[in-house]
Amino acid sequence: MTGEPKPTVGLFVTCLVDAIRPQIGFATLQLLQEAGCVVEVPQAQTCCGQPALNSGDDRDAAHLARQTIAAFEGYDYVVLPSGSCAATMVHGYPELLAGDPDWAARAQAMAAKTHEITSFLCDVMGYAPAGRRLNASATYHDSCSGLRELGIAAQPRALLSHVEGLEMRGLPGNDVCCGFGGTFCVKYSDISNAIVTEKAEAVEGTGAEILLAGDLGCLMNMAGKLHRRGAKTRCFHAVEVLAGRADGPAIGEDAS
Repeated sequence: MTGEPKPTVGLFVTCLVDAIRPQIGFATLQLLQEAGCVVEVPQAQTCCGQPALNSGDDRDAAHLARQTIAAFEGYDYVVLPSGSCAATMVHGYPELLAGDPDWAARAQAMAAKTHEITSFLCDVMGYAPAGRRLNASATYHDSCSGLRELGIAAQPRALLSHVEGLEMRGLPGNDVCCGFGGTFCVKYSDISNAIVTEKAEAVEGTGAEILLAGDLGCLMNMAGKLHRRGAKTRCFHAVEVLAGRADGPAIGEDAS
């Protein structure tokens, strides 16, 4: 309704996006603004604590959770271009801080307003991209945390259906892990490599020109394997296509 205040969104960029692929953050910002949000990127944000949490370091993970909550609790929503980091905030923070009387309720409130970007655009804002075109074939990998912890599957596909010229092809085993798993790919590299090899074979089997997903860690893992296999498949985060920003180097390609 005209005159209603625009929702305020704290954009949590994530470590990988900040360090490796900042344009995912800019694409996320663009989409949120197009959806009618007032967006800020709090400078106090660092890591969400997921690596510490997954490694059993609850003390440091809880410290990072408190730091993140303090930086973001003033916004209507917290939005991230990552299902794994979002799941850490939605499920991990309340568990980590359940026994802390000063932070338990704040963690629950944070979890209730935290969303992965495609879920937020689709389920909360009712947004659909307009005027986007990409003449290419693509396939989609469902990253584990977003799919299993947050129920993200239909949302990115619904948004991508509005991109003119984009032919989406089904990926066999689309809901099977790519082998990344954060520190898992370092601790269990042989198992990780076997898993991502199967994923790469499935991706190549679709004949799609582009591989899309919603988590940069997974995309880096799959892009690396595809490159080493000599595949022509190019990898992008879904928001890059949705924002019309898939006209430059793909993940893992030389920007020069």
